[in-house]
Amino acid sequence: MTVSKPPRDPYAILGLDRTSDEAAIKRAYFRLVREHPPERDPEKFQELRAAYDQVRTAEARSQTDLFLLQPPPLLPRRRKPSYSLDVNPTDIITLALELGLAGLSIQEDFHEPELPKQ
Repeated sequence: MTVSKPPRDPYAILGLDRTSDEAAIKRAYFRLVREHPPERDPEKFQELRAAYDQVRTAEARSQTDLFLLQPPPLLPRRRKPSYSLDVNPTDIITLALELGLAGLSIQEDFHEPELPKQ
């Protein structure tokens, strides 16, 4: 099952509002890293680092803001296709017609053998 997760708000993770500038973002990030160093709390540090990467530059912030305003749609559930390996007579006839084999006759390839005269 493939379902996309709704995006987490990096501003909320860092404790900021969306109008924060780069200096405020950097201060908040380093303050939280001091509280949750990677040696003691690696999961929280990874979450902080991912949030900081999403808002670190102006370009990244604009892309993050777009996804927060309108998140991407959830991916539909996909079924695995099932394949049938059964051979039906209609499949053989259809294949013969498609390959042009239906116009051939057995008599063109086979004939009555001539027996030697005694």
